[in-house]
Amino acid sequence: MTPRTRRRARLVVVAAAIAVAAAAIAAIVGTATGLFRGEAQPPGPGTRFAVLAESAAATASVTATGAERAAADYLAAQPTAYWLTPERDPIGTVQGRVAGLAAEARAQQATLALVIYGLPERDCGNHSAGGLDAADYPTWIGEIAAALAAASDVPAVIVLEPDSLALAPECGNLDARVPQLRAAISALQRPGTWIYLDGGHSNWHPAAQTAQLLQAVGTDGVRGFATNVSNFNDTDAEVSYAHAVAAALRDLGAGDTHALIDTSRNGAGSDGQWCNPPGRRVGAASGTIGDDVVDTNLWIKVPGESDGPCNGGPAAGQWWPAAAIELTRDARG
Repeated sequence: MTPRTRRRARLVVVAAAIAVAAAAIAAIVGTATGLFRGEAQPPGPGTRFAVLAESAAATASVTATGAERAAADYLAAQPTAYWLTPERDPIGTVQGRVAGLAAEARAQQATLALVIYGLPERDCGNHSAGGLDAADYPTWIGEIAAALAAASDVPAVIVLEPDSLALAPECGNLDARVPQLRAAISALQRPGTWIYLDGGHSNWHPAAQTAQLLQAVGTDGVRGFATNVSNFNDTDAEVSYAHAVAAALRDLGAGDTHALIDTSRNGAGSDGQWCNPPGRRVGAASGTIGDDVVDTNLWIKVPGESDGPCNGGPAAGQWWPAAAIELTRDARG
């Protein structure tokens, strides 16, 4: 072999080695990127949910002092869902808000958790009354969907319209809710997004009735249902209830469905009240439980925000320092 031939052979070997190394690196990067895009399994125990700077606790901690500051700081550090409402994030701004939240989740390589809460005639005129006009709701949902589609690398959990189904028998509006929710599901669907409908809680409707309400909407395009949202029921009771609802849905021909449980304020269980009951505590941290039906738990309700003007609380959704202190009393030692 001539010197020129030997040099050519060495170059071929080196080039081949570089190509193999590059392919290996690309495979590793591609796998990591693919996992972050939601190509992995749906949420489960160990899921890392984003800690968002836009939280009410983070805002409160800037000016608070003493015990109020300690409670706000503790809650600000916990992964908690962000509630999208048209009052805070209206049409024209909600897309930018979601884009910013997705950027935070991306930086943390974490799952973004959102609550969408803007249906027309929301909460049947109770403490959280409001929402959009029927004509505007699809526009608002469309802006949220566009932001999520643009952030296709960020996995997301969506709790879609709490109370929308569990309140429907009382409000008499199930016929209106079904097409509204179905249209929202169609707009929000994308790989790496898991949507959970309103599943009430274990002290509300019987599991069979909840399953019928869920089946009225249909489970195509959704992961399942969320339970105990903004409530205080013990986790074990909610797990049992979720299993019963999932079984009832199977009996109705819905196939396998899964649940997400709100543990934000159920550390001391329920005393039967739903509106700012005293003596409550934060529950298990997000992403710490799960089984074959319950995907995992999440702090869905924002601890420290009032349920409404009851038991000494301010208007619904407003930060209430006294509640934050009480909820975190044990967690902060």
